[in-house]
Amino acid sequence: MDGTMLLGVEGIKKTILYGGTAEMPRFITGTKVTFHFRTQLCDDDRTVIDDSKVAGVPMEVVIGNMFKLEIWETLLTSMRIGEVAEFWCDVTHTGLYPLVAKSLRRIAEGKDPVDWHIHSCGMANMFAYHTLGYDDLDQLQKEPQPLYFVLELVKVQQPSEYDRESWALNDEERLKAVPLLHGQGNKLYKLGRYQDATNKYKEAIVCIKNIQHKEKAWEAPWLKLEKMGNMLTLNYCQCLLRMEEYYEVIEHTSDIINQHPGEMKAFYVRGKAHIEVWNEAEARADFERVLDLDPGMKKAVKKDLGVLNMRMEEKNEEDKVKYKGMF
Repeated sequence: MDGTMLLGVEGIKKTILYGGTAEMPRFITGTKVTFHFRTQLCDDDRTVIDDSKVAGVPMEVVIGNMFKLEIWETLLTSMRIGEVAEFWCDVTHTGLYPLVAKSLRRIAEGKDPVDWHIHSCGMANMFAYHTLGYDDLDQLQKEPQPLYFVLELVKVQQPSEYDRESWALNDEERLKAVPLLHGQGNKLYKLGRYQDATNKYKEAIVCIKNIQHKEKAWEAPWLKLEKMGNMLTLNYCQCLLRMEEYYEVIEHTSDIINQHPGEMKAFYVRGKAHIEVWNEAEARADFERVLDLDPGMKKAVKKDLGVLNMRMEEKNEEDKVKYKGMF
């Protein structure tokens, strides 16, 4: 093991465990870096928190794209391809790790990494405690501490050497991508390809959220992005209705309503989801609110109330058969 060295950045110590054989890569804005990482506590056992090799998925970051844990860019750009190095980082560099780790774990579990309707930036969330859904990360969020990162640099690609996905775009490129993704989602919806449409809508939403968290909440630029995001989320929910994911529809529309109680379409879409899960009172309340906000929806609401009445009659008949002879 080579001796420990400093990177010229306060609060970081580097120890090379295995030296890379290639020349020092060229790192510029837009360079994509593929690497494995292992995160460990600074306790006697060097407890492992996360390990990308165990998850089976290497990590990718694009240099200069304001990745949440910016210190990883500093660490990676000190490495050669094939190199394995251990970095000790003090708490000034590790405070946002719990939020990053949550997203990485959700991706590894096949879940959506983005909390679409948390309306404050990552740093603000660090001081307004909420559970991350993982006990060890909750503990790190409440009590930030130094960490060890063991990194293995696998591949370095220049901007011209790979196709850039939406997560790798800068803010200007993301903003331009949103209407294109929106249009693609709409076309797929009309073709009945609802799963494919949800992927386009989600990609557009992620683009918006990545820009929005840099704006001041409730000011004009933030509100413009919020409106765009809500519209896409409601389109996403329309797909979920077709896919019979009714409770997820209720969750997303309720998030919008809690923040924007005048959003008529959110009440309408949520009301349709309530119909399908036999929430009669909730559906009627939502449709009543739709008419308060837009009396022009009277014809559509009347049709949906007819569907609700039919669904409830079917449910009552099913219940009679189910419970017949039990009492």
